[in-house]
Amino acid sequence: MPLIFAIHPSMLISNHSGAMTFTLLGIPGLEAQHLWLSIPFSTMFVVILMGNGSILFLIATESSLQTPMYFLLALLMVSDLVSSLAVLPRLLCLFWFGAHDIDIKGCLIQMFFIHFSSVVRSGLLVAMAFDRYVAVCDPLRYSTILNYTVAGQLALAAFAKGLFLILPMPLLLQRLTFCKTVIPHTYCDHMAVVKMACSHTKPSRIYGVFVFLLVLGLDLLLIGISYVFILHAVLCLSSREATLKTLNTCSAHFFVILISYVPALFSFLTHRLGLIIPPHAHILLANLYLLTSSLFNPIIYGIKMKEIRGKMAKYLCRKGPLVTNPGHKGGSK
Repeated sequence: MPLIFAIHPSMLISNHSGAMTFTLLGIPGLEAQHLWLSIPFSTMFVVILMGNGSILFLIATESSLQTPMYFLLALLMVSDLVSSLAVLPRLLCLFWFGAHDIDIKGCLIQMFFIHFSSVVRSGLLVAMAFDRYVAVCDPLRYSTILNYTVAGQLALAAFAKGLFLILPMPLLLQRLTFCKTVIPHTYCDHMAVVKMACSHTKPSRIYGVFVFLLVLGLDLLLIGISYVFILHAVLCLSSREATLKTLNTCSAHFFVILISYVPALFSFLTHRLGLIIPPHAHILLANLYLLTSSLFNPIIYGIKMKEIRGKMAKYLCRKGPLVTNPGHKGGSK
């Protein structure tokens, strides 16, 4: 985390364009419905803050959840919160107050944190796949192999990968000359900003595709290898009950992988390969792609992981200080 705050905003913008302002159009074709659209998005924002915040609170306060596995889960929740906070507050200001303008410095900073958090999330999912592999394939040595030191190294690798892969994006963009100012989007997506330039954009376009394919290809390959070994170990179990129990320990992580990578792949294909879909549908899908994992990750882990479910129930179902005495007409004593 300290690496993030070492980036000074002045690194992300050149002097010749420092005073330039972009206009975020919002959702093209649905400008008249922005106020109505703010209702589901603001609801999602509340759910995201409450869901991810609740998981973080439980992990921080419950000693039984302070393990390397839950340490990685807590970092996943943090990356989801960073992604949502980078998108939703400005989106709601646009919908509620018509705050369309954003200076180029703020635009590039927003772009950095959106894509940085996505890469970090992907790296953490790889680390969690390794955690599941060790838990299933070598359970007797789990606490030895996946200790806090190893979990910290995996997390650091995820953050370092996000930093070094995403930082060149704004650095490349600050070298461009922009001749368009209206971005038909609700946030500063990398390719949306590239399309505003009238100078040579090929390096930025190629680098954006390279980062996406590297992250998606490498991370999915590592996750796939982990699950091949997990599946092999599960198929070797003699008991059907043991097989189902083992599969259940990986189900939450598997569902999170689906909701993280499938929307990302769809958004990439529609944005870069020119698939024909209405502009408003593309922008809505781009927002949902960023927010889906933040919205559903705490729900999935809360339902599928009995430790979190049990701790949450303890807080939600805690009895009050007053005890009712049915034999006493006063109701309580």
